[in-house]
Amino acid sequence: MFDLRLLRAFVAIVDAGSFTAAADRLHMTQSTISQQIARLEESVGHQLVDRGARPILATASGERLLGYARRILMLESEAHVALGDPAGASSVRIGLPEDIFSGCVAAIFKAFAATDSSIRLDITTGLSRALAEQYRGGEFDIVVVKEPAASADCFASFPEPMAWFESSGAVQAWCDPIPLVAFPPEGLYREAMFDRIERERRRWYIAFSGSSLQSVLVGVEAGLGLSLLPVQATKGRRLRIYEPFGMAPSMAVSIYTWDKSGLACVLAGKMAAALGNRQFS
Repeated sequence: MFDLRLLRAFVAIVDAGSFTAAADRLHMTQSTISQQIARLEESVGHQLVDRGARPILATASGERLLGYARRILMLESEAHVALGDPAGASSVRIGLPEDIFSGCVAAIFKAFAATDSSIRLDITTGLSRALAEQYRGGEFDIVVVKEPAASADCFASFPEPMAWFESSGAVQAWCDPIPLVAFPPEGLYREAMFDRIERERRRWYIAFSGSSLQSVLVGVEAGLGLSLLPVQATKGRRLRIYEPFGMAPSMAVSIYTWDKSGLACVLAGKMAAALGNRQFS
């Protein structure tokens, strides 16, 4: 049986990176929070934080517990709300790719938060692989990711057509090696690009690496190189499909949520309806 106070102290220490900052966050003394993490470690039989690291980090055992601890605390908070505790504000943490955060999705978030003053949304955009890792680590209650294929535990999934694009102003054949406009390392489209180019036995180099979809689109529009992109994201841009490579295998746009019946589940359903109506072609 886990003591919620001890789990809350453990999560605060990992998030803050220090005992002092965690104690301030929880409005307690450093001595008290040190005693709480020691009691938790004794109860589970493992060291959970590396006290010698700066900032303080979770150990391997601590990382395994961290996701469960976040989920337990989230469920505890939801239970307070369900029982009418006015102090039990419900935070729903959402992660999604930049191009999925459209005006329609933003409107859904706004309307959902307006239904109950106790609901607080925490929305983050990022690259799909990083978002998926954060979700599996318990940092999000709902996540939307793009992936080659959806996992069995997804809430809903939709295919998204992909294609190779060049600037609509390109007038000459691309030189050898081919310049590419790409996302940073670990970006999903980046690896798919490299696989296709190498299957074509073409040489290539990264002419521009952008940290956001917007910067990659601008790089391709400017004629810096070719890129593999979602067809939907190129609507209204000065781009055209690069015919020698053309269309590529579709990616899956998948929604995941830990919650199967509460607030996060309801919001995930509304998000799925919006993405289902989204024109992916």
